[in-house]
Amino acid sequence: ATQAAIRAGYSSHTAYSIGSELLNKPEIRARIDRAKAERSKRTGINADRVLIELARLGLVNAIAVVNMGDATVIDAAKRDDTAAIASVKVKVIPTEDGDIVEREIKLHDKTRALELAGKHLGMFTDKVELSGNIDTNSGKLDELLELMKK
Repeated sequence: ATQAAIRAGYSSHTAYSIGSELLNKPEIRARIDRAKAERSKRTGINADRVLIELARLGLVNAIAVVNMGDATVIDAAKRDDTAAIASVKVKVIPTEDGDIVEREIKLHDKTRALELAGKHLGMFTDKVELSGNIDTNSGKLDELLELMKK
């Protein structure tokens, strides 16, 4: 919002408060929400789709995708499960006795996918406890309120 206010011609000194103020106006908030909904429809990306993809990455069982004996992708692996594959590398090393094939299959970071999905679902909320006294009679609060108006 600050950068948008600056681009609209507001001073960089007041852009933060103006941007915040503008975001609180119902007609501006509604226009932003409409633009986001239009973009979501146009791109096909929405919260449900992102959460489904995170579930694919975070809930896959590696043995449903990878043959552990020879490090190959299982032919019958489900499409949803193969979405968890980040990369496949095959290296052929010729030797006198024949080729040696090295394979490496990396899956996307399961922990990170679960963390993002959990945060979206509100499962991991950090609680901050504040204590102490706030002196509201010192005039500082009034000064802050005046600064915010500018």
